[in-house]
Amino acid sequence: MLRYIAFRSLVALFLVWIVVTIVFLLLHLIPGDPAELLLSGGNVAADPQAVAAMREKMGLNAPLWQQYLDHMAGVLSGDLGVSFRDGAPVIEQIALRLPRTLEVIIAAALIATGIGVPLGTYAAIRTDGKADAVISLFASAALSTPVFVVGSVVILIFAQQLRWLPAGGFVAFTEDPAEHLKLLLLPAGTVALSLLAVITRMSRASVLEVLQRDYVRTARAKGLPVRAVLRRHVVRNALIPVLTVLGLEMGTLIGGTVLVEFVFNWPGLSGYLVSAVDARDYPEVVGIVMTISVLFVLLNLVVDVVNAALDPRISLGR
Repeated sequence: MLRYIAFRSLVALFLVWIVVTIVFLLLHLIPGDPAELLLSGGNVAADPQAVAAMREKMGLNAPLWQQYLDHMAGVLSGDLGVSFRDGAPVIEQIALRLPRTLEVIIAAALIATGIGVPLGTYAAIRTDGKADAVISLFASAALSTPVFVVGSVVILIFAQQLRWLPAGGFVAFTEDPAEHLKLLLLPAGTVALSLLAVITRMSRASVLEVLQRDYVRTARAKGLPVRAVLRRHVVRNALIPVLTVLGLEMGTLIGGTVLVEFVFNWPGLSGYLVSAVDARDYPEVVGIVMTISVLFVLLNLVVDVVNAALDPRISLGR
């Protein structure tokens, strides 16, 4: 098991390096000069001498390989550079905004898993019945509905008509815990709906597959109660693909909650990434993408370890 974890950790580090390198190179291929964009505001032409001085200050006149080495040296020392726009340390902005995005995603994952796994399991044991049809229809509808539509609808219902929850905004948990949780519910619920559909469908398919295994048939033939068979033999093995999909989806959501953060005015990491790309702020973009890629890889590493714990054959390569 330890050898398996060490191997997966080395693969994870290699993947992070590949992603950071690719992003760094692609970002420099995007048309537009960050120095000129910063000085002109994107509206009028900037003074060439001022642009040249700004490029020198930003370190953009150095060869690309030198910029890459300087950047990687900074990353290894825990320094992600400073923003081209305001000179603020990038790592401070990420540390401020990342917990807000993670909060939404973790809350959504808990909601989706807590509801989706039981729904998918129930649909599997009632396959081809009315309950299975209703649950499958609900999952398909939730999966095909755009997140901005869901967000607009829940604001209309719960904020404007019922007035149960605020429509959007952000208050730090330390300032007002109750208000913070109220503001969190709608964005987390919006993200959870599409994630719930994926978890439900995957749980149903996985449980159906496990129910056909020989050891499940043997357990049922011995007269074990259905609940005992589900608890001891079916659910545990069916969770492996569900957890894998959940890890992938959560990793994708770290950088993919832009619309949710925009609709609910939630100041998270995704919105920060969009503004950084628009401003051609290289340190911000590379720092954010590196953070997202590290979290994505770590999530999948955790999922691999949990799967190996659920099924020891995985760590043995069987």
